Amino acid sequence: MNKRLLLVDGSSYLYRAFHALPDLRSPQGEPTGAMHGILAMLRRLRADFPADYAACVFDARGKTFRDDLYADYKANRASMPEDLAKQVEPIHVAVRAEGWPILMVEGIEADDVIGTLCREATGKGIDVIVSTGDKDLAQLVNQHVTLVNTMSKDGKPEMLDPAGVVARFGVPPERIVDYLALIGDTVDNVPGVDKVGPKTAVKWLTEHGSLDAIIAAADGFKGVTGENLRRAVPQFPLTRELLTVKCDCDLSAHCVALEALLPAEPDAEALRGLYERYGFRTWLRDMGGPGRAAGGRGAAGAGAGAGAAEFALVGQSGGFAPGTSTGSPGAQPVTGSSVGADDDSAPDARTTAGDLFPPAITRDYECVLTEEALAAWIARIDAAELTCVDTETTSLDPMRAEIVGLSLSVEPGRACYIPLAHRYADAPAQLDREAVLALLKPWFEDSSKPKLGQNLKYDRHVLLNHGIALAGVAQDTLLESYVLESHRSHDMDSMALRHLNETTITYEQVAGKGASQICFDQVAIDRATEYAAEDADITLRLHRHFAPQFEGEAGLRRIYEEMELPVAEVLARIERHGVLVDCEALAAQSHALGQRILELEQECYDAAGQPFNIGSPKQIGELLFGKLGLPVVKKTPSGAPSTDEEVLQKLAEDYPLPKLILEHRGLAKLKSTYTDKLPRMVNPATGRVHTNYAQAVAVTGRLASNEPNLQNIPIRTPEGRRVREAFIAAPGHVIVSADYSQIELRIMAHIADDANLKRAFTEGIDVHRATAAEIFGIDPEMVSNEQRRYAKVINFGLIYGMSAFGLAANLGIGRDAAKLYIDRYFTRYPGVARYMEETRRLAKTRGYVETVFGRRLWLPEINSPNGPRRQGAERAAINAPMQGTAADLIKLAMIATQKAIDAERWATRMVMQVHDELVFEVPDSELEMVRRRVPELMAGVASLSVPLLAEIGAGPNWEAAH
Repeated sequence: MNKRLLLVDGSSYLYRAFHALPDLRSPQGEPTGAMHGILAMLRRLRADFPADYAACVFDARGKTFRDDLYADYKANRASMPEDLAKQVEPIHVAVRAEGWPILMVEGIEADDVIGTLCREATGKGIDVIVSTGDKDLAQLVNQHVTLVNTMSKDGKPEMLDPAGVVARFGVPPERIVDYLALIGDTVDNVPGVDKVGPKTAVKWLTEHGSLDAIIAAADGFKGVTGENLRRAVPQFPLTRELLTVKCDCDLSAHCVALEALLPAEPDAEALRGLYERYGFRTWLRDMGGPGRAAGGRGAAGAGAGAGAAEFALVGQSGGFAPGTSTGSPGAQPVTGSSVGADDDSAPDARTTAGDLFPPAITRDYECVLTEEALAAWIARIDAAELTCVDTETTSLDPMRAEIVGLSLSVEPGRACYIPLAHRYADAPAQLDREAVLALLKPWFEDSSKPKLGQNLKYDRHVLLNHGIALAGVAQDTLLESYVLESHRSHDMDSMALRHLNETTITYEQVAGKGASQICFDQVAIDRATEYAAEDADITLRLHRHFAPQFEGEAGLRRIYEEMELPVAEVLARIERHGVLVDCEALAAQSHALGQRILELEQECYDAAGQPFNIGSPKQIGELLFGKLGLPVVKKTPSGAPSTDEEVLQKLAEDYPLPKLILEHRGLAKLKSTYTDKLPRMVNPATGRVHTNYAQAVAVTGRLASNEPNLQNIPIRTPEGRRVREAFIAAPGHVIVSADYSQIELRIMAHIADDANLKRAFTEGIDVHRATAAEIFGIDPEMVSNEQRRYAKVINFGLIYGMSAFGLAANLGIGRDAAKLYIDRYFTRYPGVARYMEETRRLAKTRGYVETVFGRRLWLPEINSPNGPRRQGAERAAINAPMQGTAADLIKLAMIATQKAIDAERWATRMVMQVHDELVFEVPDSELEMVRRRVPELMAGVASLSVPLLAEIGAGPNWEAAH
């Protein structure tokens, strides 16, 4: 029996493991899903395919010969997700500890390393198993080389010998390169023949035998595909070279020898340390270690309380991260990385917690059940310099939540919980809620008694539900964390772990989860005390950790004290007042949308030639790329052709069905998200819709609206604009919209200190017309509408770091022409060019950029060795100061306007904030005054080197006010 070489395409599996597994986390909050997937796959391979030689092959950093051959090679690849990038180095360490040799050969792609080793091994009579999910490697298959995919869709290993390649692709291994040359490779940005998909490629190769034969017969191919084929013929030599796996690389020059690839026994000691560090409890238990993550406090440990579950699972991005430690009331929506993604703040496995974190604090948590105990705590908080307060409630909806209990803390380690409305059977007697709140009301409403909390905006609403107007908010740990480290997570559990090395009790551990989750009023009081008192204690300790970090940081202190804290109160008032919606108008719109959606369904069926499920990406993919043979634009992580919006928009430029599907999707989303949903979100007590504005989400300082999202109503379509017509004023009132004009361009002019750009704004010139005149070298009055449109795209595009490639695609022009326009722009606006260069340099040096007001915008990838990720961070460095400054300005405008409303006793109410726009409900009698005063207030919040301009409009509804 021949010896066997087992090669693993590690680069292929990195992404597949990352996307296949849920968001797993270590006890320190580090992402571990890809690591677990890779290790599990390697263990399975070792068991299923015992081998004499083995290696796990990864791509090394840097260019290869393909980059020199083709500048756009892999240009379409998105940056590696941050949570995956954090796992790459630990994966390498873990793979070596498992006994696998690792190969990363500089200047040679992993595929070529694998191909060269396959040729060398088979030449010596050694059989080869290649574990991969990459179709390109099917070209290596022969009687001695077999591919195995352990992460196939059905979960069963897929074996590809020569017959298997034919069954899978329709062509034998020796025709795989020809096949790929015809269809192209969107993952690596290798062009194929336009509108030729797998079925057509297989048909042609079956009929003609090879790509060379197809080329020879190209003149006989009829129709559009024939034209596309002939157009592609000149590119085939390059395409083949890009797609052919090199099997003759000189690996000896890199000290890589087949005979040295000897699998070793796993390093038990190293693996034990890794399993403990990353919370792989089942594997640790298999080695005879403890079955829970280190550092936990019994059931409160990270990931504990989950029974046989191996990991602490946290929500996927875009889910809910608690604004208190609960995951209950006070929750803040998060985007980007999930909870605890900051591995740079997690303890090193070789470092004790005492080296990095404050010493452990003895806990003294009291359950207050008597009037005497309550009186003692009232006296304590009345005398305290700062009191942490937290509410436990019945609902996530701040407008409807009722208080179940209160927790208080005035010193680290000491806290109390006052249960007021626990209603389970055999619950002990509790103090009367209304009586306790009446006793505490003077303290809550006393502005001279400083209060601290985690997302006190939520608690402010809850207390108002009971007739208490919270005053004296001095500190908020959610906002402290956000100002100091906006790029990280700000829920209390993650911050406690990151900064205090404390693993807190989660809401799910006290109330359960999913369908079996109970309301907090059903939680046992002793357990509720442990949980709720911890909330107050940890929040107080976090504040003591954050407070010294503001010393000597005047800009950050101003952002926190003069912007974030006061705007939180303004936002609470906006949320509280709500906005009136016309439910009858929405119902009529919903009916009209429904009718149009039905018509679109039939039009889609007609265009497809058959009925299909328009909501099924799989069926859409089969129709577009199978039956209709449309070109594949990009693929999903699983390798299937993508049918996402970006793909359909590209296809819609040339084909009717994708355009119809897009229109159907857009209207269906508009109907379900707004016209159907908004009436159901009207609060019965107020008759209004009450959104939530989350402060601690976007790294730039922008606010996020949710439940419902009022900032994302599409306004580019008539149907979307009609939704805004349903936001109406009360009788005797009008809706007023005040919007900063071209705010980011004005900020660019100020920051870049460019004389020409500043002159346009100072003199009130149409900046896009002025830019067009500069770029095209003509007088402003000679600028055509098309030239102005070009200039507008350039003005806004450069703010977002648009390249010549992006500008060309946006304007539908050649890349050389786009580059010429950009060069002319920078020649006419040299200050902008200087700003961009200086900003990139500073960002690389400091790791962050700043707004005009000192908000710090962190860029973790600015020095990444990964080119696309680094370039993305560089683009963000250019845009973030402008977008962040715009966010700062609108917050200052909200604060200034609310102060005027209060000081001058207006009956006007601010009802919405949408990016650079403020929306008011204004009594008819105050309209003229608001028209005059609000633009003045908005323009006066800062003094820039160009004037700020706020444009204002009024009407019976939001749309009419524009």
